Order: sequence, then structure tokens, then C-alpha cells
Amino acid sequence: MNDAQLLRYARHILLDDLGIEGQEKLLAARVLVVGAGGLGSPVAMYLASAGVGHLIIADHDVVELSNLQRQIVHATGRIGQNKAQSARETMLGLNPDIVIETRTCRMSPHTLMEEIAGVDLVVDCTDNFSTRHAINRACVAHRKPLVSGAAIRFDGQISVFDVRDPTAPCYHCLFPESEDIEALNCASTGVFSPLVGIIGSMQAAEAIKVIAGIGQSLKGKLLILDALDMHWHSVRVKRDPACMVCANRD
Repeated sequence: MNDAQLLRYARHILLDDLGIEGQEKLLAARVLVVGAGGLGSPVAMYLASAGVGHLIIADHDVVELSNLQRQIVHATGRIGQNKAQSARETMLGLNPDIVIETRTCRMSPHTLMEEIAGVDLVVDCTDNFSTRHAINRACVAHRKPLVSGAAIRFDGQISVFDVRDPTAPCYHCLFPESEDIEALNCASTGVFSPLVGIIGSMQAAEAIKVIAGIGQSLKGKLLILDALDMHWHSVRVKRDPACMVCANRD
């Protein structure tokens, strides 16, 4: 690291568990963030400010006025702009010394396979099950850790799926893919604006921990938040030996 980086990341370097070695791992990391909305906003901003060296932000949507209640990476002056490009502007304002790429087209299962093959970690900030399952399949195929979060109304959840550990579950083990699952979204049901900040910030924290190899991740555990009562509870998640996605990964 150069002198400017030592100063920029000084508060990380002072942490014994992270230090210079951990910060260098962040600087060398390549991370894909899928979704630049409510969850993707704090994820993108914290990963950029923390010094993740190469970030790819994927979102095909454009900024709308109704997004600004919670999607803090965007601004009023960017209404109509692609979200990934808008997020990149904010991220470079926080840290101009990192590489930030954008993907502005909808990510197909094939595209996800190609993109995820070239990164170290994926953060899923999407809001629909079909994309989440496509991301999971690609992460399992390429053995890449996945940090997954969700938020709707006053309810949020977060977990880490890391199939590099042969005992760890994948996303499909916890939420089996089904055509009859009703997809809820913020446009139809609403969302408490600070909730996405809480869950997204935790996703960023888990991503940094996994990249730097510090602490205990949420692998094998689902954290659930009721933000109305501000109550957390934790659920253990086991690998499904009959999982159609990860059962034959050994």
C-alpha cells in the first residue's frame, strides 16, 4: 500500500484482526454486487469506502423518485439514470482509487455464470427468487461465497452461503426453488427505509469478513430481523443432502 492508502484505511489497519494483511486482501479482491437498490446501496458504498479493489455493480433498472426513500446511493438529480451507473458515481466519490465496472443489462443465468466465474465473492441484493436461484447456481458451480440479504415491510434476513465448506448449505437448501412461491416486492407491499440500510450494511460486513478471512461468518445460519419490535432471532441452516443444486458438488 502507498502512503495515501495507509492513511485512507488507517482505522481498518488499527484493528488487530484485520490489519495491513486484511486490508491488502480487500484491495486485491474482485466482488460482484447484483442489484443497486435498497440493499445494494449500503453494500456498494461500504465496500467502496472499505477499499475492495475491484467492484462490479449490476442493475438494469433506472432511478425513480419512489426509490429515493431508501436507495441512498442515488440522488434526485439522477432520476432516469441507470442505477448501476448512478451507484458508480457515488462510489467513486467515496473512493476514486478503486476499479468499478457496471453491468446495465438484465443478468441472465448464462451471464451470471460468466461473471461469477471471474470474481472472489458475490453479494445478492436482488428482490426476486428466480434471480436469487440463478445466482446461487452459479456460485455453487464456481465454488464462490455468496452473501444474501432480503428486506420487505419491516422484516429482514441475511445469511452467507459458502460451498467451499463441504458441510455448508447453499441457498437452495434453505429456500428450494418452486414455481408457486409468491414474490413480494417493495412496490406492492412497502418497505421500512432504514431496514434495507441495516440488512445491506450487514451484508457488506459479512463480505468484508469473508474476503479478509476474519471472524465467524453467517455460514450455516439465517439471521432474521423484525424491525418493528427490533428483535433478532437466529435459525441454524443445514445442508440438504438431496439438494438438486449442491448435492453433487464434492
